[in-house]
Amino acid sequence: MSTKHFFAEPRALVPLALQSFVQRHPNLDLDPVNRVVFSKSHQPSQIAIISGGGSGHEPAWSGYVGDGMLAAAVCGDIFASPSTKQIMAGIRSVPSNVGIILCITNYTGDKLHFGLAREKGLALGHRVDVVNMSEDAALGKEKAGLVGRRGLAGNLLVLKLIGAANHQAWSFDSVLKLGNLGNSHLVTIGTSLDHCHVPGRSHHEAVPANACVLGMGIHNEPGLQTISPIPSADSLVKQMYAHLLDPSDPDRAFVTFNPKDEVVMLINNFGGLSNLELEALANIAGLQLEADWDLLPIRIYAGTFESSLNGPGFSITVGNLTGIAQAMELTVSDILQLLDAPTTAPAWPKNSYLSAKPSEECARLREKAKADAQAAASQDQGPPVTAKIIRALTEACKRARAAEPDITKYDILMGDGDCGEAVDMVCNSILTKLHSDLSPNSPLFSFLEQVGDCVEDMGGSLGAILSIFLTAFSSQLRQAYRSSSDVSITTVSKTIGPALDVLKQYTSARVGDRTVMDALIPFCETLQQSGELAKSVQAAQRGADTTKGMRAKFGRATYVGDEKLESQSDIPPDPGAYAAAVFLGGLSAALLQ
Repeated sequence: MSTKHFFAEPRALVPLALQSFVQRHPNLDLDPVNRVVFSKSHQPSQIAIISGGGSGHEPAWSGYVGDGMLAAAVCGDIFASPSTKQIMAGIRSVPSNVGIILCITNYTGDKLHFGLAREKGLALGHRVDVVNMSEDAALGKEKAGLVGRRGLAGNLLVLKLIGAANHQAWSFDSVLKLGNLGNSHLVTIGTSLDHCHVPGRSHHEAVPANACVLGMGIHNEPGLQTISPIPSADSLVKQMYAHLLDPSDPDRAFVTFNPKDEVVMLINNFGGLSNLELEALANIAGLQLEADWDLLPIRIYAGTFESSLNGPGFSITVGNLTGIAQAMELTVSDILQLLDAPTTAPAWPKNSYLSAKPSEECARLREKAKADAQAAASQDQGPPVTAKIIRALTEACKRARAAEPDITKYDILMGDGDCGEAVDMVCNSILTKLHSDLSPNSPLFSFLEQVGDCVEDMGGSLGAILSIFLTAFSSQLRQAYRSSSDVSITTVSKTIGPALDVLKQYTSARVGDRTVMDALIPFCETLQQSGELAKSVQAAQRGADTTKGMRAKFGRATYVGDEKLESQSDIPPDPGAYAAAVFLGGLSAALLQ
């Protein structure tokens, strides 16, 4: 692993790289503020297929924007999901009269932010649906649990299939069905000699010199096992196929492969292997697939499809084209034709590069959407915000910022240590707005929208959960105000439950799963039943306290943390639940003075 970089500050990397990429490919355009790469030639008569994720995985996903693949890609910070605000900008960049399909790799932050974008898109009257791409076989069914399989390089095969089907004017439902079949007919597993190195970070774990990790994730997540000494390439590939294809492994038999099924194989470079070594690995993988499993790949792709910065590793994906064809009531030739169809997406191999003709209709619809949004923002803003609400929000933010050291300490033990910084950042952002743009007599719903913008910028799973909840709560409260012109505690208690129900559509986390939901659910349910704020805050605080000693079932804490603790009794409170309880406590204390 190389630990030296030409860029010491990682924040400059993403915008510079995107600007260069778009300059080199005239069929693409860039929204630099929101870091959205979109196709100039997308037509409103086509489905807007949009994907994205954290940067550092190039050429995914910006490299797959073009006719026959994605309409737009949304790029987050390195290894961080893009915000909902960015995803909404992506939706606006490629208007569609048919509908929008959001293709999401199965990581918590991506699911939540794209989920919130879907909710907002539906509220705007769009037809929006989701393809959740997850094909990692390293995490078995028991380990993956409620989280599900991670999305790895196999997701690019899904994007190629549905992109080609969309370009050939398949119906929305047929394209969506084909995308969802990717999960049930693809399996991937990776291995790496070492962790990748993130520019600007001084502390990194390292794999021992004479070892490799089987099943390592593309964000340095722990794998299935560390193998030492490093086995031969033949032996390593044999072990990888056992996890991918062995039907006798009940924990990982995700896909059925029958002898003579026609399959596709994709060998993906994590970014740090030489092309020479990767081609040799691809050869070994192809020979073993036929010799050991009686499966002859009719298409083999090898290259850097979805990297992990400079990770010295690779992954193998096997997809059952026969299974997909049967499920779609088509022939394998029909499915193969979609894989072979030309695309202007720069990163897909053997493209037929076509000249791009910018869509004048899309440009007109973008301007119309902007004007409609401005008109909607000026209507139905609700009653003025009182000075007491301003004081309460100020007190809540101050208490949460003061708790940052504890939040960070708890998150270092069980996560990646950034929760405290994120809470401090969003609270500071809200306080800044309170001293500048927001003041007593500001319209309530405009006020909530600006607070929501601050929360969206928080990023991560916690930010996405709170953003979805705040958006749904504001929407429910607006509807109630239209019918009653009242925003009392009684109205709030009636709308808090439906807002929680919306949030539950986008996360399976519930009380007992060690997430912010351990505090948020008791708060909402108690407020809905009793209408008493103090009693509801006490319920939230009790919920946060119960996460002490609790094992995580969601997020990165499901993969890390155990080795840092001597016993389960050492597990601290969940940092998100703790932060929410502190914030709500400050809000209640000021409102009830």
